[in-house]
Amino acid sequence: MNGESVLHDEVVEARAPWSHVVEPGCTLRIVDLEGNQAVDCILYNADDTAERYSAPDTIVAQGNVFLVAGSELLSNEGRPMMTITATSCERHDTIGGACSRESNALRYGFHTRHEHACVDNFLLAHSGRGMGKRDMTSNINWFMNVPVEADGTLGIVDGISSPGLTVDLRAHMRVLAVISNCPQINNPCNAFNPTPIRVVISR
Repeated sequence: MNGESVLHDEVVEARAPWSHVVEPGCTLRIVDLEGNQAVDCILYNADDTAERYSAPDTIVAQGNVFLVAGSELLSNEGRPMMTITATSCERHDTIGGACSRESNALRYGFHTRHEHACVDNFLLAHSGRGMGKRDMTSNINWFMNVPVEADGTLGIVDGISSPGLTVDLRAHMRVLAVISNCPQINNPCNAFNPTPIRVVISR
């Protein structure tokens, strides 16, 4: 990002939500400050939030369930929203979904039902924009390691990220980026210890 002007630079605390509009041509950089932190993310057309990131369209278009440098993130209208222009993490997940209180209770026991989850973070971020559950859609899990086994089963295992790794996303439209800095403590996606991230928007 050398030579670019920084428009926004913020540390997002562990477990917290974040949202911001990224203008066309600008770059959103996400930094995994301490390593092994999953960063759930939903993208919307900031001018018409009915258009939003689509995991199925993105996967089909690139023929890959993982996101890597060069991947185009497509909307439910088949339009490119952002492109991964660079990443120092080997790959990112687009099929593992977001944790919720309901999925926590199902997977880890009813005693986890009260625990804060990514869906809660997304709804908190949405509430200030007049959005709600009807606006929930497929999400990206930056830095999260979700291998696909030969029989098609998914795993959620120790991350492949390390402190300081980044992903850079160049916007093709006015994108509303909504992040849940994942609060999950019941599986290894955050090394059982959620940590802060940094988000930088530059032109």
